[in-house]
Amino acid sequence: MKKEIIPIVYSTDENYVPCLAVSLTSLKVNRSRRYDYRIIILHSDVGEKMQNKILKISSNGFRIKFVSVKEHLAKLENAAVLRDYYTYTTYYRIFIAEMFPNIKKAIYLDCDTVIMSDISKLFNVNTDDWYLAAVPDGAVGSVEPFQEYTAKVLGINHSAYFNAGMLLMNLEKLRLENFNERFLQLMTAHSFKVAQDQDYLNVLCKDKTLLLDESWNMMPIKASKLEEKLLPNIIHFNLTMKPWHYKGILFEKYFWQHAKETCFYRYLLAKRRNYSKANIEKDKLCESKLIEMCKTEVRNPNNYFNKTLKAID
Repeated sequence: MKKEIIPIVYSTDENYVPCLAVSLTSLKVNRSRRYDYRIIILHSDVGEKMQNKILKISSNGFRIKFVSVKEHLAKLENAAVLRDYYTYTTYYRIFIAEMFPNIKKAIYLDCDTVIMSDISKLFNVNTDDWYLAAVPDGAVGSVEPFQEYTAKVLGINHSAYFNAGMLLMNLEKLRLENFNERFLQLMTAHSFKVAQDQDYLNVLCKDKTLLLDESWNMMPIKASKLEEKLLPNIIHFNLTMKPWHYKGILFEKYFWQHAKETCFYRYLLAKRRNYSKANIEKDKLCESKLIEMCKTEVRNPNNYFNKTLKAID
């Protein structure tokens, strides 16, 4: 009997392949065997050696393939904004609807995620009337300058501003609404420097995103013992809260539990052990610069929200 296919898309560069392996392993372990999983890895520079290490995670009903986005990168030239540790991989998810015209619906996941339950529960959420289903961004919701930024720069209440590290995408609806063209038009007209493609997604999908409970994109915002007793569906080690950089990160035990099952376990342990004071200072600087950037954009008379109001007037 033919099984229903669940398409799942990641994007990565060579540096993030070890974390991708952890995420894929957790996804595979916790999947329902009633479905056939097709994993697509978007990339532009992952070498054959690294690809082969990931492809070994494939098995019957859990097939993985790498797909190059090089031909789409030209569309981002002179328009996409990058900052700090971001690379063009953060923009790859924008092309999913266009690249896979035969797929009606797919899950997008960042590489710094650990999947803790059956992903088919997420896939089966009804998104017929929505562009996306996503989770409000926990980091934004807990930091006042971020809250002010989403309201006064994007025109979105922080409680409705979603994190793009996990997206359930209605690709059919996005294609019908010419989403890719609208994204590129907006990117040409205005540069979002704080959260880059995530800001574009929030603006374009405002009031057209089904908001899910935080268990589907749980972030280790603060190390609370009470929170540690929770069992999220998906853990997202976003921003600088990386267990392969720091000890004591909330939910880190689940990352290392699955890391042990990959060929990158020793590499990831060494990466944390060798994370230098200079790296730590750089992370702190990134965090402070990000908050200052939010404040600067709020004060900017020509920010996106202010320009939109002027256009209406």
